[in-house]
Amino acid sequence: MTDRSRRLTVKLMAEKLNVSTATISNAFNRPDQLSDARRRWILEECKRLGYMGPNAAARSLRTGRTGNVGVMLADNLAYSLTDPVASEFLHGLAEVLDRRHMNMLLLSSRDDDEHRSRLQESMVDGFIVYGWLKKGRTYERLLQHGKPMVAVDFDLEGCTWVNIDNYEGASRSAEHALRQPPENVAILGLRLVDTDRVCRIRDRELFNEARAISVRRLHGYTDALEAAGYRVPAERIWSTPTNTHQDAYQAAREALTSNPRPDLLLCMSDRIALAAIQAALQMGLRVPEDVRIVGFDGIPEGANLHPSLTTVYQQSAEKGRIAARIFLGEQEDANVLLPTCLLVRESCP
Repeated sequence: MTDRSRRLTVKLMAEKLNVSTATISNAFNRPDQLSDARRRWILEECKRLGYMGPNAAARSLRTGRTGNVGVMLADNLAYSLTDPVASEFLHGLAEVLDRRHMNMLLLSSRDDDEHRSRLQESMVDGFIVYGWLKKGRTYERLLQHGKPMVAVDFDLEGCTWVNIDNYEGASRSAEHALRQPPENVAILGLRLVDTDRVCRIRDRELFNEARAISVRRLHGYTDALEAAGYRVPAERIWSTPTNTHQDAYQAAREALTSNPRPDLLLCMSDRIALAAIQAALQMGLRVPEDVRIVGFDGIPEGANLHPSLTTVYQQSAEKGRIAARIFLGEQEDANVLLPTCLLVRESCP
C-alpha cells in the first residue's frame, strides 16, 4: 500500500514526522504548547503530505482562510442576544458579512472550557471582540493565535478599535438635564465595579477608564455636574452588574427610597432608565414633575412608552458595520470614534 492510498491520520503523521500524536494535535489546536518555529514546520510538513488536520480549521489550510469571523462577546450568548444594544451591533455586523458570504461564529469570553474554546477559535480567520475583554486566559489566547482583531466598545492594546464618544454623550445629557436645576442627583451606573450585585460604589473601586465604557460615561456626568456646582458623592452612585430589568429596578428603587430622594436620575443605559420610570410610577411619583430621568443608548422602546425617554442615541448597528469593514479590509485600518445624539423627550424635557 502506498502512502497516498493510506488514510492520513494523526498517528500516521506522528510516525512520518517522528513526533508524538499530542504534538501534531497541539500544532492544530493548541498553538501555545509549541514554539512558533516548530508549529510552523509541523503545519508545513502536514500540508506537503496532504494532511489537513482533525478539524475544519485545519482543512482550511488548503485555501488559507475559513470564511468564518469569530465574534468574541464579553457576556454569555443568551444575554448578548437579548440585550438590545448588542443585538443591534450583531445585526450591523451580519449585514456586511452576509454581503461577503462570510459566516459569524459567536464565542463567549466567559466559556470556562479552555480546550473547547481553543478548538472554536482555531476555526476562524480572526476576531471581532465586543465588550470589555479582561486581561487573562482568553485575552492571552487570542494574542497567541496571531490573527487579525478589531475591538468594539473598548480599547485593546495593539488592536484597532471602534467606539462611541461615551464621555461626550454623557456630558451633553447631563448639561441638558441641568438646564432645570435639580435639588438632588443620583447616577444609576452599569458595571462600574467588579461585582455581581447591585451596590453603591466606593472610591478607587472603579474599573480602568481605558477598559470600561461606563467609567467614561460616569466621568462625563460628574464633570458636567461639577462644572455647574454639583458634586455627587459615591453613596449617590449605584452600579448594576447586568443590563437587565431586575437589577435596574432594584437600583432604581434603592435610589428613589434614599434620603434625600433624587429629583434627577442619570442612567447609563435605556434599560436602566426604563426600569427607573416604572419604579417611580409604581411609587406614585410623577415623571418628569417629581423626578426627571435620562437614559443612554437610544433603543426603540424608549420612544414608544409614556412618558417617552430622553436619552443619548448611539449608532449600535453602525459600530458593527464599521468593525466588519475594517476587518475585511474594506475600510482604512484606523480607530473610529462615533458621535452620539441627544434625543429630548418627555422624561426630561
